[in-house]
Amino acid sequence: MKKSSITLLTLVVLSSCVSKKKYVALEQQNGEIKSQLQKTQVEKEDLEAKFAKIEARVSEYNSKINSLTDEVGVLTEENQVKFDAVGNKAVISEKAKIEMRKTLSKVNPEVMKYYTTLEDSMNLALSLNLKRFVDTTDLDESDDIAISIDQTVVMISISDKMLFNSGSYQISKKADKILQKLADVINSEPSLDVMIEGHTDSRSISNGRVKDNWDLSVLRATSVVRKLQNDFGVAPEKLIASGRSSYQPLTDNDTSDGRARNRRTRIVLLPNIDKFFAMMASN
Repeated sequence: MKKSSITLLTLVVLSSCVSKKKYVALEQQNGEIKSQLQKTQVEKEDLEAKFAKIEARVSEYNSKINSLTDEVGVLTEENQVKFDAVGNKAVISEKAKIEMRKTLSKVNPEVMKYYTTLEDSMNLALSLNLKRFVDTTDLDESDDIAISIDQTVVMISISDKMLFNSGSYQISKKADKILQKLADVINSEPSLDVMIEGHTDSRSISNGRVKDNWDLSVLRATSVVRKLQNDFGVAPEKLIASGRSSYQPLTDNDTSDGRARNRRTRIVLLPNIDKFFAMMASN
């Protein structure tokens, strides 16, 4: 019996010793796992910090790329709207020059060889565009309309026989076609202001309705202004009426042909040149 007790005690002691060793081993293993987990956590946080830095750099680079793209766009736009002087008469932007070249590309090269300067080319392009817009092909005396630019304005000169009866400031019926076309041009661009100038030859005139050439030139201008306003819907605040009498002749008054050239009404359009070409390009 005593021997059995000793044996049982020995087994219990041995069993306790084995369990403690396993426990210590497990504790050690658990510590290693915790250490590895902590190391992994630190590495994860380090990677996340590095990734955040990379994301920040990518974002910074994207921002710089977008900024450079915007700057290129601005520089391109600025380049297109930079203005060049055209003699002492007008200024024109790169964008307007592109539209001008489109117009001139349709001109016969034999004609173009006489237009050697930017000023000449601009005059020709404006004239062609406006004549196309006005479209005088259905007018019997389209040669009596001259279009040019001077001092930053577009000028349309119309002989008096297309607008008035001789010595009169009453608008003739045949003037409706050309005035309608001019009104279409004026109404199509809100930025335009329009001055109507009356011009006479040097022969004096005086009757019950007209005192002199000053009177006749102003009355003709106001007649055109009223016609544009009342019959063709041009806003009156865009219109200016003026008279030049006989003091700005195109040629001498010694011949009937010379006097006929000097009797004219000049329509002076005061546009933004860029808007003018944009307006013509859209029609």
